[in-house]
Amino acid sequence: MRDIDLVHLGVPLVLCCRQIEDAIVDPGPVSTVETLLAELGDWRPAKILLTHIHLDHAGAAGALIRRWPDAEVWVHERGARHMLDPSRLVASAERLWGEDMERLWGGMAPVPEANLRILTGGERLGPWRVEYTPGHASHHVSYLHEPSGTALVGDTAGARIADGPVLPPTPPPDVDIEAWHESLRLIASWQPERIGIMHFGTWEDVGDHLEAMHETLDRWAEVARHTDDAEYTAAIEGEMRAKTSDPRVAEAYTLGMPPQILWAGLARYWAAKEQAAER
Repeated sequence: MRDIDLVHLGVPLVLCCRQIEDAIVDPGPVSTVETLLAELGDWRPAKILLTHIHLDHAGAAGALIRRWPDAEVWVHERGARHMLDPSRLVASAERLWGEDMERLWGGMAPVPEANLRILTGGERLGPWRVEYTPGHASHHVSYLHEPSGTALVGDTAGARIADGPVLPPTPPPDVDIEAWHESLRLIASWQPERIGIMHFGTWEDVGDHLEAMHETLDRWAEVARHTDDAEYTAAIEGEMRAKTSDPRVAEAYTLGMPPQILWAGLARYWAAKEQAAER
């Protein structure tokens, strides 16, 4: 297995693609595709495994299929229609990012239906075990590469960069804290030797990392419950900066999980909880 730093916007330790056997996992956005291709050289993947369809993880898939038309793209059934026709996904991202959309992510091309391998969770496909792991996103899966004991878990295990803290990426629209905890327990039940996360890298202290994610997920959800957008953004950005030894690591956090979009996902979660309680 090889971790490939996509050097997002020229900053290291933001986005991590994996090359493992005949697959790449989470190829990143279109804006970093040239970096990925340069790292891969003449090597061609047979499979592009997506943990979920957010543009920082999956945005390049369509562009890569134009280059490698025989490759499969693995995606959860809830995200498959957006890979076939990404127009709504891109429109939603444009509303969120505005004029920064092109600079950050670079859009998204469709993936032909013939290239899609649609997952539900529970599959065993060659060396891969697949499970549905919602919480961060309703279309999230995680992969266990059984020969190496490596779990590739996208954003389910949060963000952790260099010597920084484990933090929960909580963009809208479908953060679900209870489902997220259950997904973390499922990953733990695999007893992996290591976990790979997009933001950033591969970690072998699996138990400690997952426990930290349980704690930080609840703690920051409570902070969001009692603050507004500006207060939450300042608080979590402060933690990103206070608990890292290098300003470049803090910059990588702010690009990997931009603080200004995190409160909205948790606010939507709490609003849905309140509505459910009133019924």
